[in-house]
Amino acid sequence: QVQLVESGGGLVQAGGSLRLSCEASGRTFGIYMMAWFRQAPGKEREFVAAIHWNSGSTVYAEAAKGRFTISRDNAKNTMYLQMNSLSPEDTAVFYCAANEGRGQAYEYWGQGTQVTVSS
Repeated sequence: QVQLVESGGGLVQAGGSLRLSCEASGRTFGIYMMAWFRQAPGKEREFVAAIHWNSGSTVYAEAAKGRFTISRDNAKNTMYLQMNSLSPEDTAVFYCAANEGRGQAYEYWGQGTQVTVSS
């Protein structure tokens, strides 16, 4: 089992920045990929970015490219999402997730952290 805890959400003005953190505990040696998802009010949850836990290779959704940066610190078992140039359209609950193998579904999820961007 892997436990995930997000932090770093909050209220920010449009154009501002936030850095989200996701700390993993438990069976962290088995993590293959970690990712960020978000769910805006009235919308389905959507993928934001993912990172390979060992290699650090990354993949981004189009909406995140150029504004968001995903990273991880293996020594701290923590993943980050640096978000710049935020807009009200980025308002959502952000979730981190993890899986344990290539092609596997993300089976571990955090509780989510609210990001609100005011205009």
